[in-house]
Amino acid sequence: MLQIQSFVFSPIQENTYILYNEFKQCIVIDPGCYFDAEKERLKNFITENELTPVLLLNTHCHLDHVFGNKFIAESYGLTLQLHEKEKMVLSYAPTSGLMYNMPFDNYAGVFIELKEGDTILLGEDILEILETPGHSPGSICFYCRKQNFVIGGDVLFHRSIGRTDLPGGDHQTLLNSIRKKLFVLPNETVVYNGHGSSTTIGEEKIYNPFLQ
Repeated sequence: MLQIQSFVFSPIQENTYILYNEFKQCIVIDPGCYFDAEKERLKNFITENELTPVLLLNTHCHLDHVFGNKFIAESYGLTLQLHEKEKMVLSYAPTSGLMYNMPFDNYAGVFIELKEGDTILLGEDILEILETPGHSPGSICFYCRKQNFVIGGDVLFHRSIGRTDLPGGDHQTLLNSIRKKLFVLPNETVVYNGHGSSTTIGEEKIYNPFLQ
């Protein structure tokens, strides 16, 4: 059974997630740690809980979700996994960082590409890949059917949706992704998103003003 630990990192207030199991293996998703103290906080949690990071995943590659990719990859010998369409977004992230006066060293290793229908395995637990473009061209969500939760990146928020005014974004594509990929999940499915508080599919079907 997976446990979920979240961290809020950087001035952009991004949610980073560690998923770990009873065998002390863990997945790091969207490491947004920017400052050294944030990197230490993430590493300390891993060390204090005697976890072994075995996977590094990105829901998408806007700068606030990738600040810590290089740090995690080099610290634990991991290869970044992402959707093929996010490679270009990742390559542009340091330029975006300079625009926000937040320079950083980008991940520069090889990639493992993820696509719809793929599964991520951590011990006995399974995460299904859902392609949910719109906020970013290759946005993906990680769905745990057994425990009824989804790590959703910046696709669907509590009473909101991801912005679509960045390169590669498209408003109608995002709405279609939410309706066809997320709103078909059980209403009780918890959505752990990239910013702010978690929500559920059922809540957003009723109350999200962008999807009425």
